[in-house]
Amino acid sequence: MSTPVRVAVMGTGSWGTAFGMVLADAGCEVTLWARRPQLAETVNSTRVNPDYLPGVELPKNLRATADAAEALRDAEFTVLAIPSQSLRENLAEWLPLLAPGTVLVSLMKGVELGSAMRMSEVIEDVAKVGADRVAVVTGPNLAREVAARMPAAAVVACADEAVARRLQAACHTPYFRPYTETDVVGCELGGAVKNVIGLAVGIADGMGLGDNAKGSLITRGLAETARLGTVLGADPLTFSGLAGLGDLVATCSSPLSRNHTFGTNLGKGMTLEETIAVTEQTAEGVKSCESVLDLARRHGVDMPITETVAGIVHEGKPPVVALKELMSRSAKPERR
Repeated sequence: MSTPVRVAVMGTGSWGTAFGMVLADAGCEVTLWARRPQLAETVNSTRVNPDYLPGVELPKNLRATADAAEALRDAEFTVLAIPSQSLRENLAEWLPLLAPGTVLVSLMKGVELGSAMRMSEVIEDVAKVGADRVAVVTGPNLAREVAARMPAAAVVACADEAVARRLQAACHTPYFRPYTETDVVGCELGGAVKNVIGLAVGIADGMGLGDNAKGSLITRGLAETARLGTVLGADPLTFSGLAGLGDLVATCSSPLSRNHTFGTNLGKGMTLEETIAVTEQTAEGVKSCESVLDLARRHGVDMPITETVAGIVHEGKPPVVALKELMSRSAKPERR
């Protein structure tokens, strides 16, 4: 009988916990790292993460600890499931504890403020590892549905296809179907920008603008994502797959999406501070709209929806004014 694959999941938020469940259901030995010792104790004693997935029973081969060294010991895969803007600081702290040869797996969908780096680039920069040691899991994966073991598909991306296949095997279950991909750039950009477009669609829904507006924002949002991706060397076909269109549609159409819900509250007239106060978990698009726009400007790529969202969220521009500016842009051919 083969020894179970050991996996460390660094972070006990809803998606980290849900993906830990997937790994455990696939037969891995999973250790969740929790920042708060009390939460780790609760997970182990009740088999529930009450803060992020209340009511969901966790598998017996998944346990929690507040000791990073314990979580990371002998891990074949180290899954990073923390807010994207805290990755650099946390990974630097964990670096001496990483198991030799461990594959660093990003669940994060963001672009770093200041550096405009994708998460895999931050990992390579901090951990001083090659692209063959960094993987990304992305796609239409709303945590609550995955935790309920509802059918879902995902993309497991790594520059080294053999590594992607190893991770694919480690998280393949009857309800979670991962596909392999080597286009890490496209997969990461699809995940990061969809959060921004999710905010835009949420704002439109909050303003009561209707389904035509929603369909237009999703489609044009995908177009600007693909424009940026193409300039950065991504395969344009990636954006028509699970990491692009699939993730975008799920985020823009579900009330379970944090970014969509955040945008809806803004569209209804709540201030940024009020919306943050009622949001329990990180809506990555709130900060990523700035860093994605920074990345686009560095490469001369026009991203009007992203620019509009950044104006509303960070410049206090009223949504009605931002909408008027977006709709009054000069007319042009669709495929430019």
